Amino acid sequence: MKNLEFKTYAVTNEIDLNKIAVECNIKKKYTWEEPLILQGELLKRIINEVNEDEIVLVFSFGSIVFINSAKEHIERFMSYMKKIKPDIDIENYRRFHDDYALHISEGEEIEFTDDYVQIPEMELFYPELISVVIAKSVALERIEEQLSKILDDLESKIDNLEKGKLNIGNKELAKITSRIVRHEYNTIAYIMILDKPDITWINMNAEYFYEQMSEFFELNDRYEVIKSKTEILKNIIDGLTVISHSIRGLFVEWVIVILIVIEVVLMAVDLLK
Repeated sequence: MKNLEFKTYAVTNEIDLNKIAVECNIKKKYTWEEPLILQGELLKRIINEVNEDEIVLVFSFGSIVFINSAKEHIERFMSYMKKIKPDIDIENYRRFHDDYALHISEGEEIEFTDDYVQIPEMELFYPELISVVIAKSVALERIEEQLSKILDDLESKIDNLEKGKLNIGNKELAKITSRIVRHEYNTIAYIMILDKPDITWINMNAEYFYEQMSEFFELNDRYEVIKSKTEILKNIIDGLTVISHSIRGLFVEWVIVILIVIEVVLMAVDLLK
């Protein structure tokens, strides 16, 4: 088998694999743990023609991996995905992407680089495991940018606190909290960084390769950083909520005091009449 070229794009938060499977007449129920693999006639139904050894893997967490696909085939597939998932921006689908390659070099050891991985001989599990790792890596890149935007928004709220502008509405707090919860769901629960493909449980070589490649792409380390930042975000929101509620409580107390004073003044006026 010749060398394989991988092109990976993170285009959305979630893709319904079963909807694509139904359209392709695939009689299988897909779960979050496994990608939808399209090749041969199945892929041809979508893009009309296929290249030799061309494969497309679609992941439920929003990443799509193209193996040996021409640019026009990728664009056709993205146009098809737009019909399945309208929120996909096909004009800017390259925003979060990575290119990688699998090189076969007989007699050589497995070697990882930023651009390719070299293997001594081809095994069936290599293309799928490489696709899983780079699909998760690009999805993390997308999530990392979303996290940065949330942090930037919170920074403006902290700046307002420093200026003495302490009043933050419940609606605004709820909106920020929902973004943090959604972010946490998309990373920790949905991308499943800590989960391993099924093949790694029954094939020691596959397990060793997957762990090596995951370490090279720093999946676990990036996951831990995101998890830690998420906890910091939640702590900041808790602090803002406490401040907001304290301000509202103080406001209510002052209103009560003012009403009591008004009532006392009215009673004094009545007594002086």
